[in-house]
Amino acid sequence: MKLTWLGHSCFKIEENGFTLILDPYSNNTVPGYLDLKEEANLVLCSHGHGDHCAADIIDKKEDAENPFTVETIDTWHDEVQGAKRGANKITIITDKDGVKVIHMGDIGCELTDEQYAALQGADALMIPVGGFYTVEPALAKKMADRIGAAVTIPMHYRGINFGYPVIAELNDFADLCADIQLYGSSLEITKGMMKQTAIMVPQYAPGR
Repeated sequence: MKLTWLGHSCFKIEENGFTLILDPYSNNTVPGYLDLKEEANLVLCSHGHGDHCAADIIDKKEDAENPFTVETIDTWHDEVQGAKRGANKITIITDKDGVKVIHMGDIGCELTDEQYAALQGADALMIPVGGFYTVEPALAKKMADRIGAAVTIPMHYRGINFGYPVIAELNDFADLCADIQLYGSSLEITKGMMKQTAIMVPQYAPGR
């Protein structure tokens, strides 16, 4: 399973000629990111905000067999049961070999014991770490530790030339982590990967 970070909370997952895109952002919604120019067989969005639900800008690929099973868990975009920012969906994607990846969307609340139980056994976890609109870095780390994915991939944070100014920089989360590995924009997710925090380079960041 090939995972590519397109920027912000947007990821592309590819396997056997099938492409799935998660949480595409609308053009000009996230400071510093270039316009998305992608095609996919399937687009999934965690919630209806413009920086996460621009399915209309993704070109449709020809039909292909979908190798993924998709499940969702209903959560909140804030700590007050959606009163500030509404609902959010966690997306769980599993391929035919049992490789399991989790995209947390704009999770803004702590999870229940039942929800944590449903997220066990993940090979990769994509989790927002910038705070303000989502969980803060310290809570993101606590959640990632409890979920226990082999690979934890931070997203939805501020860089030197990209991201919302009100959210935290990557270091606020990374400083809490051990076993950090640096990658480009893409990463192959397989069973039995080394336990790590994978820092990826967004494909559509400025200056690339």
